[in-house]
Amino acid sequence: MKAYESVIHHVESGILDGSLKVGSHLPPERDLAMQLGVSRSAVREAIRALEAQGVVASAVGAGKDAGTRITDRRTRALSRLLRLHVALAKYPVDEVVEARVALERSSVVLAARHLHADQQARLREILDRMADPAVSQDEFNELDTAFHVVMAEVGRNDLMTDMTVAVRESLRRPILDAERSLADWAAFRAELQQHHEAIYEAVVAKDEGRAADLVDAHIRAAYAILPITLGADPQT
Repeated sequence: MKAYESVIHHVESGILDGSLKVGSHLPPERDLAMQLGVSRSAVREAIRALEAQGVVASAVGAGKDAGTRITDRRTRALSRLLRLHVALAKYPVDEVVEARVALERSSVVLAARHLHADQQARLREILDRMADPAVSQDEFNELDTAFHVVMAEVGRNDLMTDMTVAVRESLRRPILDAERSLADWAAFRAELQQHHEAIYEAVVAKDEGRAADLVDAHIRAAYAILPITLGADPQT
């Protein structure tokens, strides 16, 4: 194990055993280096790696926020890691479809149970913007992602929301590229809009089974039409 990896392992172990929590400060660089028997440069390298993963944040100066502390930027880190692995692994599209179906069926069921008026208004606003003919293809794609992410947020399951964000973000570029290659984008867009409206109405009606079946059919129908190629520069 390289020196900086031992520092990462030390921090990970502290998080897993509960001794390090969100907001906990790590010892100063010199103290941590002496404690672990590594160089200060190894500590700095480990901190940079942990920052990139969204595990820690560093701030200079004085006060309670100075130094390096455990943070919680899990969604961004999860999205970054997943999109890279999607690019490298080149998962078969059918595996991606099944993963999304399983995830989003559960999301809409929870959304149907927990939807409140303000969340309903937020979803309605997204759908109304998607229906605007002046909305560009790129913006429509952003709104499409927002609809699915907000639906997951309504379900009050943070892990499920983070996973939904990560999957959607990792596939954003391949989906957009595939949409741009469609011969009849307008017809496909209209079909997606109908799907989203139906899912929304089922969730508002608290019809869990119908909402789950509709999002299942929506995802499968979209991937059946889109000529998606994975592993070709997926990004946010």
